[in-house]
Amino acid sequence: MSSSFVSSDEIRDRFSRAMSAMYQTEVPQYGALLELVETVNRETLEARPEFKASLEARGELERLGVERHGAIRVGTAEELATLRRLFAVMGMYPVGYYDLSEAGVPVHSTAFRPVSDAALARNPFRLFTSLLRLELIEDSALRQRAADILAQRDIFTPGLRELVAAFENEGGLTSDQADRFVAEALETFRWHQHATVDRATYDDLHAAHRLIADVVCFRGPHINHLTPRTLDIDEVQRRMPAAGMAPKAVIEGPPRRQCPILLRQTSFKALEELTHFRGDDIGKHTARFGEIEQRGVALTARGRQLYDQLLNEARQAATGADNEAHQAQLADVFEAFPDDDTILRREGLAFFEYRLAPGESQAEGKLEELLSAGKVIADPITYEDFLPVSAAGIFQSNLGGEEGQVGQGNANREAFEEALGAAVTDELALYAERQAASLKALGLVG
Repeated sequence: MSSSFVSSDEIRDRFSRAMSAMYQTEVPQYGALLELVETVNRETLEARPEFKASLEARGELERLGVERHGAIRVGTAEELATLRRLFAVMGMYPVGYYDLSEAGVPVHSTAFRPVSDAALARNPFRLFTSLLRLELIEDSALRQRAADILAQRDIFTPGLRELVAAFENEGGLTSDQADRFVAEALETFRWHQHATVDRATYDDLHAAHRLIADVVCFRGPHINHLTPRTLDIDEVQRRMPAAGMAPKAVIEGPPRRQCPILLRQTSFKALEELTHFRGDDIGKHTARFGEIEQRGVALTARGRQLYDQLLNEARQAATGADNEAHQAQLADVFEAFPDDDTILRREGLAFFEYRLAPGESQAEGKLEELLSAGKVIADPITYEDFLPVSAAGIFQSNLGGEEGQVGQGNANREAFEEALGAAVTDELALYAERQAASLKALGLVG
């Protein structure tokens, strides 16, 4: 790369900060949410100095304040493929395949995110990106109508397309080009009050599923949430009403644990935003909301199998109670999931990264002996990805809890990757590579 080019990590950092500033002007409660999360994080770190030291040693503390993930939904293969090229400019690549149709949400998705340790440490910005599955609209006439509407729009500015092509042809962007790229890209994700359809068309698509109307009826895939990372999601949930936010009924994901696993998420209710339809009709559209997440350790395939099994048991036994009762019931079921880092590691349920303890110069001997002697430290690898059931739960909560008249389809990774124009990366392989690389760096594997 030419020395005149800025790094993709730098472009991603500029973009994520600009996106956060834009979203704060569009959704004022987002600013209050950031303040609440910052306060809870600060109090958590003050109360738990050992936890703070661990995060600092792992490089987690520096990224905490800038860490965000967003979510968007697009309608066509061309839109998805162009987004892949756009995100590549920022060093973000498609990781994981998620089928949300199993929960009555007519999309399948991937997460565009950085993948290397250095890139994640610089700024772990992620965009959970969903593609509408028109084949799940049962009414063939309505399905065709939606396809025709989507075919007429271009969600990318000419300037953005030119800059993406310049990056691909030249191998990078200068600082000035990067600033222009960020400004042009924001236009794709900005909220637009003016719908591209009349009220009757909107109502028909809305009746099929609220999310279909959200994807099809506007000029672009407005960012529907930006999610900061908290260190204590239960405390944020408890304080949200006092901060003027109405939280969803329950926190999605695993229960509160001594050793957090995977991902826990909650949100506050979506906004009703003024919408101008064609023909001078005015109404309201509900799509965008505030979300918070707490991240734990990434699980191995064996750990995920146990997690999914226990989550299914908990869902079947769910009573629809409030969050306190829901968490208690979840905790009871998850008694079967070890809540100790050493056991998680030894039983191969979670991924860990290994490093020399302070003062040690080399690792000689067997791994378990070195760990027991305190000469090598095993740090849990943070889960950087998402959970389809949790994502669907957030979607449904903020779409009014309605599944609409959309049939549930089977996962179709091949069709998604064809639309994307590339294969998605297996997230478990990334964690396994990171764990293996840390051992190799210590000379503990060949």
